[in-house]
Amino acid sequence: MGKDKRSRNQAQNKQNIAPDGRDVEFSQELADSDDLQAQERARAADRRARRK
Repeated sequence: MGKDKRSRNQAQNKQNIAPDGRDVEFSQELADSDDLQAQERARAADRRARRK
């Protein structure tokens, strides 16, 4: 893979990633209860990780 193609792929991938490194492709309208519970567990885990 050439340097130009690689840098374009990296730039395109960075567009889908939030500054905290998370994939931002998520639709609140399409989320079910399992998705919402998973989000809450992830937030709780983030809080625990930041406390240490």
